[in-house]
Amino acid sequence: MGLQVRLKKKLNGFSLDSDWETGNELTVLFGFSGAGKSMTLQLIAGLLEPDEGRVVLEGTVYYDSATGVDVPPQSRPFGYVFQDLALFPHMTVIGNIIYGAPAVPKHDKMDRARDMVRSFKLAGLEDRYPHEISGGQRQRVAFARALIRQPRALLLDEPFSALDHPLRLGMRQFLRELRTDFNIPVVLVTHDLSEALMLADTMIVYSHGRIMQKGAPDAVMNNPVNDEVKLLVGSSAPEL
Repeated sequence: MGLQVRLKKKLNGFSLDSDWETGNELTVLFGFSGAGKSMTLQLIAGLLEPDEGRVVLEGTVYYDSATGVDVPPQSRPFGYVFQDLALFPHMTVIGNIIYGAPAVPKHDKMDRARDMVRSFKLAGLEDRYPHEISGGQRQRVAFARALIRQPRALLLDEPFSALDHPLRLGMRQFLRELRTDFNIPVVLVTHDLSEALMLADTMIVYSHGRIMQKGAPDAVMNNPVNDEVKLLVGSSAPEL
């Protein structure tokens, strides 16, 4: 069944009208900055309320304007990694990870957190603070915090944009491995063409709040449906 999204939202003069669905795969929302990609993730997660629409994951409805269903964000089964990671500077690595599991029974939290530390190669860093670890390690802490609650889908809002190129390449490989290990739908927002081509099973091309094209990366690259998509996918040479 996967994730089904139909969302409309007007905010500060911007209008989003997004309608798509995806299965258990890595889906990239691709487009220039300001196209509505990050807004889409916020609406899916319940951090913003749509003007109208519907969000369904694996047959369960989490938002439906027609029937009044609006499950609060903390009760939706989405892990979320923000662009700025949003780690708490006053919390240790282990504290930041545990923070992602407010509904997990107390006796399970530390066991799960230790599992996350092992899974994300953070052993030995548990008592360090975010400013004491590297950019790549901070990324892994953010992913561990998002996944400790065992979400049924993972939403990623340009999580690698602040990294330099070599580290970004390493984190892309990390994301591929994570997708295999956790086997849940992943939706990644990016305006980096090389990132989209390297990671996507499916690309959804956004422009000015609308969906221009959806398909496999090769299909989008080789057969853009209009001049706007052609401009988007030809705007930078991919550095794979």
